[in-house]
Parts: sequence; structure tokens; C-alpha cells
Amino acid sequence: MAHVELDARTRSALGSAASRRIRREGLVPGVLYQQGAASIAFAATERDVRRLMHAEGARTAVIDVTIDGETPRPALLKDWQLHPVRDEVIHLDLQQVDLKVVVEAAVPVSLIGTPVGVRDGGVLDQPLREVTVRALPDALPDAIELDVAQLGPGDALHLVDLHAPEGVEILGDPDAVVASVMAAGGGEPEAGEDEGGQEPELVGGRESE
Repeated sequence: MAHVELDARTRSALGSAASRRIRREGLVPGVLYQQGAASIAFAATERDVRRLMHAEGARTAVIDVTIDGETPRPALLKDWQLHPVRDEVIHLDLQQVDLKVVVEAAVPVSLIGTPVGVRDGGVLDQPLREVTVRALPDALPDAIELDVAQLGPGDALHLVDLHAPEGVEILGDPDAVVASVMAAGGGEPEAGEDEGGQEPELVGGRESE
């Protein structure tokens, strides 16, 4: 997977007031956490952070963080905070990694296809929108796809049905439901019932803080 670059500078002033002042200057505060060393408080331009967050597979991509012009440090996106009104990142947490050491990370599950049961009036439910995987940082996938086209009313696919790329191990309960189709009205369609095709409806969700 291609790396994403981020240029930043260290910041000495910490706390809420200092962070607000940094944001008024068009910068986004962040923290780079390191194994066995002190974390580094940094600031990056809003433009660079926006580019980072909109890069393909940003949630699992290796980020080469250059702080104060020093040697780039490989890191993964650990967490981020959004403005409560505007869709803008106001804080970043990055975790430095060793590219030769296996890590665990959350990867989105992407559903592919329109289930048969949805075309018959059912509702698609995805209770598990991301899974934890174990892999080398450069092997982390952007997402894990799951074909749901053959799901009928009352059918479900589980964690065990996911297929990970080579070098990636999926963790968790193999019986956990990833996606299912609920029949219209909460039960199986009645014989002879008029069943018009409908657009898929997705139930459930997760919002980042």
C-alpha cells in the first residue's frame, strides 16, 4: 500500500486554549504516540490534514510524518476528532509503528451487491461495520469486502464468511453477524404477497467522535 505524507511541526503550548489558538492560525493540533518514548505534540496545516483524511484508505494507510524536517516516522491513524457542526478535523492522534512488526487495526467492512431479500422488500442490516485485523502495517487493507447479493429474507453472513487478503488475519468471534436481511414486516413474506422491488435500505451505523 502506498504511504501518505504529512508535514508537521512541534508545538510546546498544550491545553484547550492553546489548541483553539492553533486552529485560528489554520493549523490542526495532534499527538504522535511512540512505543517506549515520550509522545510528540505537533501541528499540521488544515490543508494537509484534509488531504490526509481524504486519501484512499486513509484509516489504514501508513502515514510518513515529517516533524520539523526530521526523518519521516511511519505511523497509523489512531483517532481523530471532528468539529461538532462543520465536517472538519480538529485533532489527530497518530501511533508510530515499526514496519517490520505486526499490528492490530480496525478495518471497514464494505458490502458488495444488492441482496435478493432486499429486492423482495426486506431490509439490509449491517451490525458489524468494521473488524479488527492483524497484519504488518504495509499489508493492512483499505477495507474487507463481503458479497451480500445472495442473502434472502432471514439470511445472515458471519465473521467466518469474510475473506482476508494474504498476510492478514481477521480477529473476533467467528459467529458474529456481519450482515443480514430482515424480512418486510419482521417476518417471512406471505405466499402470494405483492412484493415490489425497492432500493436497499441500510440499518445501523457508527459515527466517529
